[in-house]
Amino acid sequence: MPLRTTARILVVDDEVSLMTALRNTLRDEGYRVTGATSGDDALAALRRADFDLVLTDLIMPKMNGIALLHQASAIDPGLVGVIMTGHGSIPTAVEALQTGAIDYVLKPIKLSVLRPALERALTVQRLRRKNAELERKVREHAEKLETANRDLEAFSSSVSHDLRTPLRTISGFIEIIRDHHARALPVEVRRYLDLIDAGADEMDQLITALLAFSRYGQLALNHESIDVARLCREVLKDLGPELSERQVDFRLQPMPPAYGDRALLRQAMNNLIANALKFSRGRSLAIIEVGCRTEKAEGVPVYFVRDNGVGFDMQHADRLFGVFQRLHHAREFEGTGVGLATTRRIFERHGGRIWVEAAPDAGATFFFTLPLEPKPTGGTSSG
Repeated sequence: MPLRTTARILVVDDEVSLMTALRNTLRDEGYRVTGATSGDDALAALRRADFDLVLTDLIMPKMNGIALLHQASAIDPGLVGVIMTGHGSIPTAVEALQTGAIDYVLKPIKLSVLRPALERALTVQRLRRKNAELERKVREHAEKLETANRDLEAFSSSVSHDLRTPLRTISGFIEIIRDHHARALPVEVRRYLDLIDAGADEMDQLITALLAFSRYGQLALNHESIDVARLCREVLKDLGPELSERQVDFRLQPMPPAYGDRALLRQAMNNLIANALKFSRGRSLAIIEVGCRTEKAEGVPVYFVRDNGVGFDMQHADRLFGVFQRLHHAREFEGTGVGLATTRRIFERHGGRIWVEAAPDAGATFFFTLPLEPKPTGGTSSG
């Protein structure tokens, strides 16, 4: 549908005859037109009704066209303006363009010149309003998403806390039965108690992981320069007991520093390296490599943690970073299914991302990016 069939235009000129002629001509062109003969009358009309465009004379007594457009935009920021002026006032008309007018036309007005000027201005007006509507929807969606995330995290925290009470009761009574009645119990019953106790312990680990996942979305980030290689050596020291019991070839490449929260990034690296150790447990020699490569498409260094473990089929990779998602049965490899979801959340909160490449029985490589310098907005974030 042409713009002119729906556009509402306010024509403003202190010469009544010119205003009337323009109003009638534009009505014949299909526009919906209202006329005014002063800036005050025009502003009053703008307060009474909605308009798309103001076509105003530049030189008028009391209030010129520039002042009118300035006040009109305060009433309706979505308005666009076109200035009418004589040859001698072109520099002033250019000033009007700099202060918000979309275009200007010279007097005497020719319809062949005015019509395309109005259509251009109305196209700009339509795009502005669509953009404003999109921005409004994005803001509303972001606000709803933020509220939903807060509610979900609060719910997770509350439920996780409340679930611990019955778990303590279960574990406590199992301990009492073992202490006071173990000898009187048949072997099969004792086996059932062990299964119940193991199930309660597994649920406690799940609750702990869920609480950590929720917390990592709320903690403020304390940014600093991070020596990634040194951070990995600290993680290896924490994982020392498992390393000492196996044949592990750990290869640590030189890497550029990153910028982020040391505690959170240490947790993320711990998750990745511990995963590499876990899923390469069946190898006589586990090979784990941490390094960095440059990819122009990323614009920042791409760090990686690679193992020679069991790997997995990439058609299931989209599930890998979901909460409580597992690609291997718990009987094969222990875990809660929350570690990689937590790791992704940590990297994304830093403005980075994580992805994986793998193949069955051929290991897996987790890639991730991190900022190299502080964000312009500052060093602390709670988002």
